[in-house]
Amino acid sequence: MRAYGARLAALLCAGDLVVLSGPLGAGKTTLVQGIAEGLKVRGPITSPTFVIARVHPSLRQGPPLVHADAYRLGGDLEVDDLDLDASLEESVTVVEWGEGLVEGLAEDRLEVHIDREAGDDARIVTARGVGPRWADTPIDRLED
Repeated sequence: MRAYGARLAALLCAGDLVVLSGPLGAGKTTLVQGIAEGLKVRGPITSPTFVIARVHPSLRQGPPLVHADAYRLGGDLEVDDLDLDASLEESVTVVEWGEGLVEGLAEDRLEVHIDREAGDDARIVTARGVGPRWADTPIDRLED
């Protein structure tokens, strides 16, 4: 998942919203760790479940990474309270458990779903670009 995240980071730029979904333990935070490595932001990258959101500044003049976790959020009003839209244009924003909650933040977004294969360490990753930003972006080339 970390290597996949690093490859994904090469496609990301300021203003991108990435919505991660999948069961507990699927590798969402590990994917974000790879994105952070690829974007060269300050870490450490840990699950933001209890702090809800963290900002990781760039170490190389790139966009900061906003890493949020919507698992504990109760709905749209609590998402609004995070003010993710305030930094959306200048950051790469990645939201774990954001499906059904954060899609309204941007017309363009990348939806990434991670599944675990039964009894195996293997993961199945499905990435789907939504909006004009992703129309010509080769997200299918991220596979190993």
